[in-house]
Formats: sequence, C-alpha cells, structure tokens
Amino acid sequence: MPVLEFEDGLAHPLIPAPGTAPGETWLWHVAGRGYDSAHERAARTDFAQRLAALKGFRFAGDFDPQRPSTAPQYVVPNDTLSASDAHTAGIRGPHDLFGGVVPHPFVATKAITHPLLEPGAAQPEGWLADFHAHAADAVLHGYTAFSLADARGAGRLVLARGPVRVKAVRGTAGRGQSVATDPDSLDCQLEALGDPAIAADGVVLEENLRHPDTVSVGQVIVGSLVLSYYGHQRLTYDNQGEAVYGGSQLTLVRGGLDVLMAEPFMPDALRLAVAQARSYHAAVERSYPGFFASRINYDVAQGMDVHGQWRSGVLEQSWRLGGATSAEVAALERFHADPTLQRLRAASGECYGSEDPPEGADVYYRDVDPSVGLITRYALILPDADPA
Repeated sequence: MPVLEFEDGLAHPLIPAPGTAPGETWLWHVAGRGYDSAHERAARTDFAQRLAALKGFRFAGDFDPQRPSTAPQYVVPNDTLSASDAHTAGIRGPHDLFGGVVPHPFVATKAITHPLLEPGAAQPEGWLADFHAHAADAVLHGYTAFSLADARGAGRLVLARGPVRVKAVRGTAGRGQSVATDPDSLDCQLEALGDPAIAADGVVLEENLRHPDTVSVGQVIVGSLVLSYYGHQRLTYDNQGEAVYGGSQLTLVRGGLDVLMAEPFMPDALRLAVAQARSYHAAVERSYPGFFASRINYDVAQGMDVHGQWRSGVLEQSWRLGGATSAEVAALERFHADPTLQRLRAASGECYGSEDPPEGADVYYRDVDPSVGLITRYALILPDADPA
C-alpha cells in the first residue's frame, strides 16, 4: 500500500483557485513540546516562509489557535501534534499542516517501536500491542519499558543476545543514548535516567549494532506535490566533542514510496530499508486511528550485530520538522518550479564551531546558539549522479 494517500482522493493545488480567500501560513510553537533553541526557531521560521510561498499563502507569523479566521490556514508546528491540539487549531488532515497528528503523545516517540516485556507491564493509556505484531519484521530486537523494574528485566533479555543500547525516547540528534554490556552497567544507566522519567516517557532497550549505516526514508506532501526519498545520514561532532547528527543526503522522486521502490539500480539494502519504513508506517495507520501526517521520516539502522549477523530495522519515526527538512524544502521548490523534474538529490547539513559548510550551500542559520554554541545549518542541491 502507498505510505500516504490524499484523504479525499482529490488533487490539492499549490496555488489557491481564483476567487478563493488567500490562505495564511502560521508558525505554531506548542508550549512544553521542546525544539525551542535559537537555531531550531530560526530554521522553523525559514521553512514556514518558504512553504507559504510554495502554497501561495501569506506568511502570518505566530499562530494563536483561539484566533478566529475565515481564510484557509496552514500550520507549521514545532512538534508532532496531539489529536486534541489539532482539533483546537482546526487541523483536520495532512493538507492543513507540515507535520503529523497522533491520538496519544507516546505514539510520536520512539517508545512505540518495540513491545513491552509482558502484557501486564506498566504502559500508558492507549498502548496497543497490535502495532508490534504488524511491525515485527520492520524493527530490530528490543523492548520498551515504562518502569525501572520492567526496564531492568527487558534489558537483561536483550543482554542475553549481546550489548544493549539504552535510549531515552525523546532524545534527538543521537543524544540521550548509551550502551550497556553487562547487568551492572545497565542498572547504572537506567538509574541515571530515573524511575520518574521512565514512567513518564518510557525507555527503549534495543540490540546494539556495530558501526551501523543509518538510512532515512521519508515523504513530504505540500498541496498536490508529493515527494518520496531515501538517503544516508552522517555524524559530526558538536562543540562538546559528542558525536551527533550532522546531516543527510537524499535522493528524492516525484510520487509515493511505490515510485521510490521502482527506482532502477537501487541496492538491495536500500530497497529493504524502504520496504521496512512502509511496513512500519502501515502498522501505525492500522493500529492508531486518528493518525495522519504530511511529513514522515523513518530512520533505518543497518549493520552487524555482535555475532556478525547483518541486521536492518526501523529505529524511530519523525512526523515533524527534522534535520532533513532543509533538503526537503529545497527539493520541493525545485520540483514545483519544474513540473518535468522527476528525480533530484539534495543534502541538509549541520556543522559546529569554525567548520564551514560546503561550497554552494544555502546557509539559513550561522550563529552562537546558547544551547549548543556556534552552529551552521544549511541545504545543498547535489549533482545528479547518485553514489548509491
């Protein structure tokens, strides 16, 4: 099945029809949802302005969901929205926002990727075990826990097969993760997270791959324009010397993931990553009614486990603005400008300190962010040749 379909089966033009009220594109910072650093706010503003231009809408600034409006509205939020937030804002489907809507907050985190230790384990309201039955072939071996006791038990089961990666479910850019190789180190890492945090958000305990390649599989919808892509992430070092997300190189095609799967000469590993992302997404749609998204991105890890066996599986999902969004928006602009264009390569990037972006990059943020120090964020349209 296609990853995303227009919910009404109709085309949605990028430019409003003559005689209709001009639309408005808004930034919405939902309080308490994070992604509020200086560089993230600057990026969000840049993307919203460019998405407004693509849709032929007026960029209207900060959104107030209580403010009445008779004009069509398109919202660019800082995070995946809950169903209640979306209802308050009048967001009814994927053409009303750049991002996604979930029926329960935990669905937007990497907590949903793995099953619980047992049916009676601690779990949030709305948790559905059916998802894991549908997505089992798309993920690595692991568990999610919502109590310290369950996390200890689940971690020991993973340790029986090899080292376990301990992941805070709201960590981004590779932060909030550690690897345990024995029960003592596992317990220390879990205690550092703390029972209250684990109970509130959950913790993921997952098999650890050696030097994995992280493949990004995604799709964006803006009006009638649908782009799907695969790509590879790279790591860089932040100003504290920690390895973090450094950018993505994407190959984008016009159309759905079925079009992407039909790409000639795609290596088998990449084709599997796309298939696993489609399977994961289909499981979310099947298990959690009320979910919809106009921007999806799935991280698929591929590499060797401790026994030398090659493994592949979805790590997590993103239904909000993300690290690859600068490349997505740059590509949307190119595809919109050239209706004959069917394929394009683009890159997003983040570099820290005095490191300079590549020649020809479109820099949309370069400044000292109080939270991370000097950071440069950019996008770049790449040559046609695809190294994959």
